[in-house]
Amino acid sequence: MSLDTAAVKPVERLSSVLAPDMEQVNLLIRERMASEHAPRIPEISAHLIEAGGKRLRPMLTLAAARMCGYEGPHHIHLAATVEFIHTATLLHDDVVDESDKRRGRPTANLLWDNKSSVLVGDYLFARSFQLMIETGSLKVLDILANASATIAEGEVLQLTAARNLATDESVYLKIVRGKTAALFSAATEVGGVVAGASDAQVRALFTYGDALGIAFQIADDLLDYGGASMQTGKNIGDDFRERKLTLPVIKAVARADAEERAFWVRTIEKGKQEDGDLEHALALLDRHGAMEAARADANVWTNRAKTALAAHPPSDLRDMLIELANYVVARIN
Repeated sequence: MSLDTAAVKPVERLSSVLAPDMEQVNLLIRERMASEHAPRIPEISAHLIEAGGKRLRPMLTLAAARMCGYEGPHHIHLAATVEFIHTATLLHDDVVDESDKRRGRPTANLLWDNKSSVLVGDYLFARSFQLMIETGSLKVLDILANASATIAEGEVLQLTAARNLATDESVYLKIVRGKTAALFSAATEVGGVVAGASDAQVRALFTYGDALGIAFQIADDLLDYGGASMQTGKNIGDDFRERKLTLPVIKAVARADAEERAFWVRTIEKGKQEDGDLEHALALLDRHGAMEAARADANVWTNRAKTALAAHPPSDLRDMLIELANYVVARIN
């Protein structure tokens, strides 16, 4: 998932402050995605890594480490690790979802093939573990290895829960924690670990990343039913047309009467959509206050993220991370 344009300003500020570190991260990424024997690996990796993503996740690692006073070299390795894990999951996701566009460009599986995308994703995962080991920290290895497993679990859970109206908010949260929040929280947590921050501060960084990732995904769900396409990079209702059970729909289904439930069964479970169905879905979301309820949830998670950072002393970087959390939900309030 790429960062929405509504959050560009704080990301640009972070990018400016972290520019020297990010330059080293980008150099390390280009170095480690090279392959002497398989030129297709850097071709596919570069196609996605250099496609204009905001590098939010590696910047979270750099910001967390710097906020905790780190002055060594290993936050560069960890930031590159986080970006490799993220890129690998995107390559795999596009194959699973049969996607044909990512960040406004044709996906790697469309330009090359599914086999190449999966194998290059595997290569990047392997590279990420090499980078983790170079830090010499078993704690870092534990955090990022667990995050990688959690991401995979989230994707598998989403497969089993997709288009199943029995999917409730607890399952939704498990999916979001896996596919989105796990890497956010790992990115911030390892920044504190490599800096030697206190246990309380490391826990706070984990909580910040976890809550930020959840709020971000909920906001993305909401924008699909009410955001401008230039904000989201997609058309309103794409999630509905793809029969995705996002949080607003889950809330509306939970409050549906028999007739409304039959509508959701036809459109989401059976995929028999007709002209006017999107408008009717929007009306049902409005009737049951599903958008407002999901918006309230996003604000709760944003506040949790900001509150967590109270464990850290005031600093410019802390303020930027708080501002980033504010921007995640500013686009839906």
